[in-house]
Amino acid sequence: MCRLLAYKGTPIIIDQLLYQPKNSLINQSINAREIEEPLNGDGFGIGWYVPELNYEPITFVSVNPAWSNRNLRNLAPKIKTDCMVAHVRAASVGDVSESNCHPFQYKNILMAHNGGIEEFQKVKRKIREPLTDELYNWIKGQTDSEHIFALVLHNLFKNHQVVSPDAVVDSFEKTFVTIKKLMSENGIKEAAYLNMVFTNGLFLVATRYVSDPKEEPLTLYHSEGGRYVVENGTTRLEAPQDNDNAVLVVSEKLTDDKDWTMIPANHFVIVEQSLNVRVKPIRA
Repeated sequence: MCRLLAYKGTPIIIDQLLYQPKNSLINQSINAREIEEPLNGDGFGIGWYVPELNYEPITFVSVNPAWSNRNLRNLAPKIKTDCMVAHVRAASVGDVSESNCHPFQYKNILMAHNGGIEEFQKVKRKIREPLTDELYNWIKGQTDSEHIFALVLHNLFKNHQVVSPDAVVDSFEKTFVTIKKLMSENGIKEAAYLNMVFTNGLFLVATRYVSDPKEEPLTLYHSEGGRYVVENGTTRLEAPQDNDNAVLVVSEKLTDDKDWTMIPANHFVIVEQSLNVRVKPIRA
């Protein structure tokens, strides 16, 4: 059911996030630890920002398994960024195709999802109905994820003049309320699992959410502190140097140390541009 990673902080070489940790995202593509299905081999994607060149992110997606992609292995030690989102996919809704690979990009925004809506075809048309022509035509793939993000963007642009962390929080809550209503109206009994991450390169907003409060959401952790360091597969957050700071949001702990905090069920984790971290309940 997919695994994701988001980073915001002091510029880092992405190899240190994707390959070097003991339980790296690449390892999770073939041997995920904290979900029933360990294989996430139906493609991958990474998106990262280089603000000195362009405010829009760079994205690289592929239908090849992440563990065997030579291009990714070659690129990772040569890319440095202060903000990135990465995702390995286990296809549920939608074909194995590049258009269905996360992260999804809308202008300067990146979004990725771990989870799904059962019987998505029952609500697909209703999710699309309120969208503007621009957002309707932005959807290129078949996944529930991309449709949910289109609805988040619709709520964001309809109700807010400025794209801020609190505006994104409000848009997620409105979207989750709509999804729960549509599921109820269309007889979908299984819970929707909606661990999602949104960034514009300046801040991050992530959700750990399940539509049925009697169920446990999928795992989602965050880690924050000083410099993020990897040595021999072990990660640690060292004391800051020259105002270094870093925050990670991940589906699975990258290592077995104690630097990881589980985000509470049905809560947001919000990483401000200042790298201040807030955790708050989701009202949906």
